[in-house]
Formats: sequence, structure tokens, C-alpha cells
Amino acid sequence: MGADIGKVVIVGAGHAGGSAAAFLRQFGFRGEIVLIGDEPLAPYQRPPLSKAWLKGEADGESLLLRPESFYAEENIALRLGVRVQRIDRAAREVVLEDGERLSFDALILATGSTARKLPVPGADDPRVLELRDAADADRLKAALKPGTRLVIVGAGYVGLEVAASARALGCEAVVVEREARVLARVATPELSAFFEAYHASKGVEIITGAQAVAIEDASTVRLADGRAISGDVVLVGVGGAACEALAVSAGLTCDGGVLVDEACRTADEAIWAIGDCARRPIGLYGQSLRLESVPNALESAKRAASAIAGRPLPAPEVPWFWSDQYELKLQIAGVGLSPDRIVTRGDPASAAFAVFQLKDGAIQAVEAVNAPAEFMGGRQMIARGVLVDADRLADDSVPMKALLTPAN
Repeated sequence: MGADIGKVVIVGAGHAGGSAAAFLRQFGFRGEIVLIGDEPLAPYQRPPLSKAWLKGEADGESLLLRPESFYAEENIALRLGVRVQRIDRAAREVVLEDGERLSFDALILATGSTARKLPVPGADDPRVLELRDAADADRLKAALKPGTRLVIVGAGYVGLEVAASARALGCEAVVVEREARVLARVATPELSAFFEAYHASKGVEIITGAQAVAIEDASTVRLADGRAISGDVVLVGVGGAACEALAVSAGLTCDGGVLVDEACRTADEAIWAIGDCARRPIGLYGQSLRLESVPNALESAKRAASAIAGRPLPAPEVPWFWSDQYELKLQIAGVGLSPDRIVTRGDPASAAFAVFQLKDGAIQAVEAVNAPAEFMGGRQMIARGVLVDADRLADDSVPMKALLTPAN
């Protein structure tokens, strides 16, 4: 495929887009690369925005994926602060907001995701904060002064990470969650219970089963039962939605993400989609999933770059994720789609344990808190499809390495 492609245009200069440009060069592609980003910043890491950046432990340079000099050295044209208005598939061109047209032989969509909006009165007040990019993080950082009372709507990973950072900065934090438990859509009940209790022990007030129906004066969250949760600042963190409007307007098939194949190619042979905006097949699970994570950004970028450069695709991967809160390091491998058994290894009270999700004797996913051996071992067992003895898995005196080979 690589011999037929002379120019690659990448729309989106986030982790996925920036990585795709780098992988193309690493894989020997010597054609023209244009990397377009609507932010004024070169590709940077987003995970630290809710943690190290808020706490003042990271600076702008440390956030960058690569030094800015990298792009000039690798002959990658970096177009920042630029928006693509539409895709002209027939002409194989992207049209910028100012009308400029850029031709392409291959187009990679790396448009990412946007913060999901809370559909209630007052949520569109510009003083209500969200956290998706560096500009959002700067606004939030400026608001988190010691003694500030922060009300967070949404107890997903971002909401909980910000709560932990807020406490470290001497702020009060209240988390309001619609579901009956924190992390309800992304974690097992066992993990949810642990994190809820841990945050409470750090002074975070968590209110579950609480439906926000309005945000008043950008400082008070009104609940369906009439309660008013007031603070100085309100942050809404209720998940992300794929930025697929550009693909939809171009007639590409989308379903909560741009649909792509194993190579991250759309139904149009000249267009790929990667990162948060794409829904791709995850071979180990037999399903197409939209994953929001740095490892997914890297994996999908590598797949698209491999296809464009004419290289074999990487072997199917085990998806993985992480979250840092206080002194806790959560590492997750795999995706628990339909487990029929949950096994806890270690004692949650020790803040070092793992929760395994099993299906027909095989591990689908592992959630490991300060338990790197369980994370690594579980990830290997998922990749190999190893059948495990649940009782031995629960016994933390049995080394993880011993579980990689099923007991007779």
C-alpha cells in the first residue's frame, strides 16, 4: 500500500494523531505528512491534566509527546490552531475553515472525543467547567485555591482523579453521581466500593443515586429530590463522545465512533480513523469497541501507520488502561464484557489487591490496585486465553507466574 501513497494528511494533533505521524516515519514512510490540530499546542499528553498538571507537578514542556523540534527534523508539517471544515472525498481533499484545500492520498481522522454535555438548565453557563484539553485544565487549575469547594458531577475516572487532586491542593470536594455507585459503567462493584470508601477516607463527600436536574449560578447543583449541593466551582465530568461530525458529514459510517476495520481503515479505502473517535474490532473479544485510553491511541495509530506504510499489522492486543488517585495506581487489562464469575485476590483493606472477571474459566479483565504482578500476569493470561482455577487465583500465596500454566 505504501508505494501508492505520497501524501498523508492527519486531522487531529492529539496523542493518536501525533503518534501516527511518528510511526509513519519510523516505519519508513518518506512521503509528505501534514498534521493538523485545532489547538495551538503541539501533540501533548492528556492524562496528567487531571493529576500532575493540576497539582503543579508538570509543566508545558513535560506534557509534550515529543520536542517541537521533532516535527521539523522529521519533515512533518505541523498546522496548529487550524480547523478542518469538511472532507471532499471525491477530490481527496480536506477543506479548512478559511477555504484552503489540502489534497491527500491517505487521510487519518484522529479527531478524538469531546466532553459529554449535561442536558440540564445552567450546564451551558461558561463558568461551569469541564476537563478535556489543556485550556480546560488551566481554567480548573486557576479555580482550585486552598479552601475552594469543588462540586463534581460524575464519578468516572476523571471526576475521581480531579477529586483526589483537589484534596491534595487543600480544596473541599463533593462528587455527585447519578448511578448507585462510582465508576458504575467502567468497573466491577468490588472496585467501586473500594474507591468510594477510599475517597471518603480522604475527606471527599460522595453522593450516589443523585440525578442532577439543574446547575444554578454555576455554583449549585440541584438534584431531582430537591437537594441543592452548593460550592464555589462546578465541574461536569460525565464521559466523552466521539468527535465524528466530520466523518458523518463525509458520509462515512459511524455508530458512536467512526467504524473501521482491523487496520483502522474506514469503508473509504483512502481514509483511516484512530484513537478516541474510532470504533474498531478488538480481536480477543470479537467485538468492535470505542476505547478512550493512551494505549488505544498508540495501538490504533500503529495499525493505521503500518497499513499505510505497507507493513504487516501488529498482533491483536489486550487493551489496557490506568488511573492514578492519591497514592493508588489502578491498572486495568482487558474488557469485562459478560463475566460469569468475579474473583478478588488480596485484601482491599490493604490497598493492594486485584479483581478478576472470568468467563467460562478464562480471564476477561483484571483490575489491579497497587498490584503490578497481578496486572501483568492477568494481561498475559488474557492474551493466551489461559483457563484458571478460580480458587488458586484467589489465593495470593500462589504466585501469578504459577497461574500462567493451568494446574493439572
